[in-house]
Amino acid sequence: MKMRIVIKIGSQILTRKDGSLDITQMSDIVDQISELYKNNIEIILVSSGAVASGKTEISPSIKLDSISARQIYSAIGQVKLMNRYSDLFHQQGITCGQILTTKEDFATRRHYLNQRNCMTIMLESGIIPIVNENDTISVNELMFTDNDELSGLVASMMDCKKLILLSNIDGIFTGDPEKPESQLIREIKTDKQSIEKYIQTSKSSMGRGGMKTKYNIARKVAEEGIEVIIANGRTENILLKIVKEQEVNATRFVPSTKTISSIKKWIAHSEDFTKGIIYINKGACEALLGDIAVSLLPIGIVKVTGNFEADDIVQIKDENGKQIGIGRTSYSSTMVKELIGKSHKRPIIHYDYLFLECN
Repeated sequence: MKMRIVIKIGSQILTRKDGSLDITQMSDIVDQISELYKNNIEIILVSSGAVASGKTEISPSIKLDSISARQIYSAIGQVKLMNRYSDLFHQQGITCGQILTTKEDFATRRHYLNQRNCMTIMLESGIIPIVNENDTISVNELMFTDNDELSGLVASMMDCKKLILLSNIDGIFTGDPEKPESQLIREIKTDKQSIEKYIQTSKSSMGRGGMKTKYNIARKVAEEGIEVIIANGRTENILLKIVKEQEVNATRFVPSTKTISSIKKWIAHSEDFTKGIIYINKGACEALLGDIAVSLLPIGIVKVTGNFEADDIVQIKDENGKQIGIGRTSYSSTMVKELIGKSHKRPIIHYDYLFLECN
């Protein structure tokens, strides 16, 4: 079986200081990806750079708000970016294809499966999917935090073995990476370590995210059994070294050994699309978080907020408001309210459609 990986490239790796595309750097990355491809590795590329590319092409004659500017820059820049990728991969005898998506496309199971099917067919046909957010139609409430979030969703959706996040620094440090006393954290075990205090909150000049987003996404994806590596995209042959498991300066998130179904992975990344909250008592919390897999029963529910229908995604919280997990409900909010506290009733959320924070 072929190894399947997602490689995410940030804007700061693909652009020069003036915002123009760094063609030399793009060519180097394509060369590395091409070598991996020719060694029977399936690759999905999540690439930033469209907005940055568009900024260097035009000077709008009217003043634009931030959303309108992002839309017009990306509309122009995405064409420029994909043309360059197409030319570079063509020189290697490789075909690439474009996939533009929005956060809303991950909200419904049908759209989610349609995207997965499209990428699967592309990979089986020897085509490298190049994925980016469709900034021309995205608005604030529907935007991904950045392409780190998008790459995590894609890696989870496509059951990848590795997710490689290329940034402009080597990984996560114990302090400011610019200070000599700061040390690189080479390995993070998601079930044992909490290193939030080390995460820098600053964002890149070109992108919307930062190391905090990378950490949050990497941790969640690693908990789903996917190895995540944060590394410097300008390190020589960084992709080849990572895949060959050579020693490099990078931060590696150790993947969980637990097996999680495809639908649970979808549910795990659907928190932004929840329609309500189900609050449960202490006994229900202990049962759900115990060693035996159980479903959420009406007898453990104490309160319901929000308006949702059957099959909607909802949050599950304890009586103090701490989130326990999320799941797909079998009943509407009206029906759940009628069943609160009742025994000998069918599950409100079946275990197969329940993702717990400890998973």
